[in-house]
Amino acid sequence: MVSFLRKNNIQATSMIDVSDGLASEVLHIATSSELGCTVYEDKIPIDLLTNTIAEDFKMDPSILALNGGEDYELLFTVDVNDHEKITKIPEISIIGHMTDKASGMNLISRSGTSHPLNAQGWDAFLHKDTENTNLEK
Repeated sequence: MVSFLRKNNIQATSMIDVSDGLASEVLHIATSSELGCTVYEDKIPIDLLTNTIAEDFKMDPSILALNGGEDYELLFTVDVNDHEKITKIPEISIIGHMTDKASGMNLISRSGTSHPLNAQGWDAFLHKDTENTNLEK
């Protein structure tokens, strides 16, 4: 991705792999940058297989996309001056934008309602393998 951005003369201002869920990674970038964010539900690309599985299990595909992990995708931000360049690259999905910290971290639903963005995915730093931690007899 870095070479792709370089080829298109775009400098990423932050980048993270989507391994713990999209919502978790968006929140990570916002928190680390001391910013807020707005993510638009209708802009999140959802794979056809994800839609099919969501239908089979009567689940909302957006919830799966926001909270599933190991997507092997990169989430990144760019300077607002590079926005126009990014819009012309079909391989990139623009799902939202960074805001000032006071605006909070929000998800705009398909109906246009703003909700606090929450992460329900896996956080490897909060989960420890506690098996065999007490081996005394």
